[in-house]
Amino acid sequence: MTVFEKNIIGIYGDKGKTWFSNLQFIVDEMSARWGLSELKPVNNLSYNYVLSGLRGTQPIILKLGLDTGGLRREAEALMAFAGFGVVRILAQQDGMLFLERAMPGVSLKSYFPFQDSQGIQIACTVMKQLHRAPIPKDGFPHISDWLVVLDKDWDIPSVYLKKARELRGRLLETSPKPVLLHGDLHHDNILENNSSEKWLVIDPKGVIGDPAYEVAAFIRNPIPEFLGGENPRSMIVNRIADFSKTLDIDPQRIKDWCFVEAILSWAWGLEDGCDVDYFKRISELFINQAS
Repeated sequence: MTVFEKNIIGIYGDKGKTWFSNLQFIVDEMSARWGLSELKPVNNLSYNYVLSGLRGTQPIILKLGLDTGGLRREAEALMAFAGFGVVRILAQQDGMLFLERAMPGVSLKSYFPFQDSQGIQIACTVMKQLHRAPIPKDGFPHISDWLVVLDKDWDIPSVYLKKARELRGRLLETSPKPVLLHGDLHHDNILENNSSEKWLVIDPKGVIGDPAYEVAAFIRNPIPEFLGGENPRSMIVNRIADFSKTLDIDPQRIKDWCFVEAILSWAWGLEDGCDVDYFKRISELFINQAS
């Protein structure tokens, strides 16, 4: 069983098994409806079935999933970020997104680890562009809404939870002017493109808040290569320094968000019944840097 299948069945149980058994029928139906060809799954499937292919000669992405609410929110985020460096939506319906495909579509992960500083500069440019998008009047949560989950009694060391809650309060109280955030802007969500926009962003969550929040997901990725590197502690220090200088953000604020987000991801992983070893290990790296 693949990681993708384990994730889906772990979350949806029998409903997930039924969905898998019907998946080829769903793909065939979409192909006939939209005139798609050469469809094949992308690498590293996680929670959605994502295929690359063509509509005529146009490169496209077909994204199918059981989390219809999540796909709908992704579509809303892509529309909110339209014109600010994200892929275009070609069509959508419950459980399906039909998207423009970045070409050649090589992710910023290709810069890891030997061109890490250059990768950070690209990520900073992308962030600045995204954060220029106007905040819609309604429809998107604030990061404070996400962080409520930290108040639950998780199987996470109490000292970690206590520190994350304290830092959450302090960071929210001192937050600068909020912007519309991607919410999960890591290497695999920034793709090289041949058109006038050199890099295009995919998979936005859409959340409102502190621009510094955006940095943490990039710093702890790519999973699991980051932790398997020669010296992840040193890379963290260098990454924080690069982001701080380029984006003019207090480095301590970045460190604090890195820890809070690691604990948040740990809690979400427990909630979904996923393997949380990575978030446990990354939290151990950040706890001594947090204030």
